[in-house]
Amino acid sequence: MDAVTVIKPKDVYQVRDLNLWYGEHHALKNINLSIPEREITAIIGPSGCGKSTFIKTLNLMSNMVPNVKITGDINYKGDNILNRSTDLVELRKNVGMVFQKGNPFPQSIFNNVAYGPKIHGVKNKQELNERVEKALIDVALWDEVKDRLHSQALGLSGGQQQRLCIARALATNPDVLLMDEPTSALDPVSTLKIEELMLKLKEKYTIAIVTHNMQQASRISDQTAFFLMGELIECRDTVTLFSNPADYRTRDYITGRFG
Repeated sequence: MDAVTVIKPKDVYQVRDLNLWYGEHHALKNINLSIPEREITAIIGPSGCGKSTFIKTLNLMSNMVPNVKITGDINYKGDNILNRSTDLVELRKNVGMVFQKGNPFPQSIFNNVAYGPKIHGVKNKQELNERVEKALIDVALWDEVKDRLHSQALGLSGGQQQRLCIARALATNPDVLLMDEPTSALDPVSTLKIEELMLKLKEKYTIAIVTHNMQQASRISDQTAFFLMGELIECRDTVTLFSNPADYRTRDYITGRFG
């Protein structure tokens, strides 16, 4: 019987020897981490451990903070985005970001989703309509809002607002979706919808999610990275990390001894 060849996903990101300082504060210390294509990578750890700082380096939003210094390599599809020649507009078009709390613009539902394509030069009305519809379908929001696309986005529920913000990120046709605690402000029903959505979206997109919710990480992610005090303690496939962590600090964290 012929051996079955297992085709492993390729890495969208390869982060090597990454260090980041905010002024004198050494926030990230020698991070080495790969993020596979079309998988969900969960980043866990106690507050202040560098999770959000790390995810913001992946589209260089960290560079918006004064007095930040970064060394090492952040290779996105083989190119080190820390090079000065990196086009930040193009990078953030390809690497979308969703924040902790749904933050729609005080505009219509349609204009929220169309915003990204418009600033990236899409002017054709039919194409904009198609982009908006596709993004809203992708986040399972189209049927709920298709008859009120020109109503205020701020009139949506909290869970709907968060899905709208995900649609806004998807409308630029990114490769990667970064999510920083995307369900921490939501009720359990809305949280479940977002988790189901992420499992569906990974068929098309690479996802990295910061979460305090270890049950969430174990439910939805393919690999999990544990950060502590600015260091990456370990990164393994999720089942192995939660069932048989290699480091005692990971074990202590996931069993609730600290954090």
